[in-house]
Amino acid sequence: MTTDASITSEPATSEPTEAPALTGERADLLETLAKHRHFLRFTTRDLTDEQAGLRTTASELCLGGLIKHMTAGERSWGDFILNGPSAMRDFSAMTEADWARRDDEFRMLPGETLAGVLDDYAEVARRTEELVTTLPDLGATQPLPKAPWFEAHAEWSARRVLMHIVAETAQHAGHADIIRESLDGAKSMG
Repeated sequence: MTTDASITSEPATSEPTEAPALTGERADLLETLAKHRHFLRFTTRDLTDEQAGLRTTASELCLGGLIKHMTAGERSWGDFILNGPSAMRDFSAMTEADWARRDDEFRMLPGETLAGVLDDYAEVARRTEELVTTLPDLGATQPLPKAPWFEAHAEWSARRVLMHIVAETAQHAGHADIIRESLDGAKSMG
């Protein structure tokens, strides 16, 4: 079917139109998050899958596991912004088996690759960026899920959730830098 361009609201050319540049608070949140994501991912440069799964400190953490954890956390918090506490676990009701499954997000499991872990993280990052860009109101709140580390009956705005994601990413990028330096002396900075 052909249409007359003069009676449609779309431009007569087939060139794609660019979305307006994001500015203000949303741009600041995404820029800061992108910077800390870069530092986290950068700690895995030139590593093999085996190296990405190595524990190099007294903790249980490995580089691949930290990225898996951030992927799971960022995905979960994005779901929370959209769907509220039902999108997240009720941490107060978790069994030992639930905790064991959660622990798997802190390590590389058989068959997992660093490339796959990084691809998953990139996909979640794209989803978060779309959410920040399109969410009608960063001030919209949701009640927090039940967890021993949250105040009972507290609510967080989407803005606060995004600041939490930024803080967690920055904190874990620092952890990753220590793990990488312990592995082979490589540093993210300096």
